[in-house]
Amino acid sequence: MTTDHAQHDREAEEKILHDVEKYGCHIAMLEAEDHLPSFAYTIGLYKTFGQPEIICFGLPVKTMAGLLNDAADIIREGGSFVTGKLYATFLVDYYIQFLEVNKASYRDYVGYAGWFNGNFDFPLLQFVWPDKQHHFPWEESFNPDWQFLQPLLDRNMDFKFPEKKNLAVFVMKQAFEGMPVLKIYHGHDGDWEFHTHDDYQIEDVILVALERMTKLDPSINRVFGLPRGYKAWRESREDDWEYAPYEASEDDEEEDI
Repeated sequence: MTTDHAQHDREAEEKILHDVEKYGCHIAMLEAEDHLPSFAYTIGLYKTFGQPEIICFGLPVKTMAGLLNDAADIIREGGSFVTGKLYATFLVDYYIQFLEVNKASYRDYVGYAGWFNGNFDFPLLQFVWPDKQHHFPWEESFNPDWQFLQPLLDRNMDFKFPEKKNLAVFVMKQAFEGMPVLKIYHGHDGDWEFHTHDDYQIEDVILVALERMTKLDPSINRVFGLPRGYKAWRESREDDWEYAPYEASEDDEEEDI
């Protein structure tokens, strides 16, 4: 961890502790980044009130912070929220719902909540809002332009990428012959590449649907948030992924594929 990151973590942790002590919870806010949507989540509702933490995606962060503060106010007054129920409290003329978040998604989004609680063994609800026609993201009639604004964290654990499952990606054919994927590039243009080795020929490269890669190797799901212009690498299939921006020479190489 760099000095800057360590300083940022210390400041964030101090702010969390201060807000939870003063208000009962803290709201973490993260702006949209590259191909990932904005999101905000609570920290402290579980420890202070025994209620689930709440996460929301895809709206301006200040709007989401306001909605989560509204939810916290209801909890302070003795209220609670459940899944499978429509709530008219938050948005004018629109209902919202809550989903129970699968714990397989916790580390992807609510790391500071895990730090605050000392583990990830706490309940977490997702605040889900509809489109302008009152359709929810799991409905076929939901606005397709908003498809990736709200990842549904109660499902799709086998495919976490905010992309279409049939997105064409570049892959070395050796990945389907038993060789592990050791490098992944997310191009500046949004293209994905999956490399098994460095010394390859152009005839080694094939196009497949992105979903085939997550089915071939579920650990590839861990890089769903890789920003454009970044690479991920590992020494073996059993190792964790590491991340870094491209070097200029690697960027040129990536464009040649």
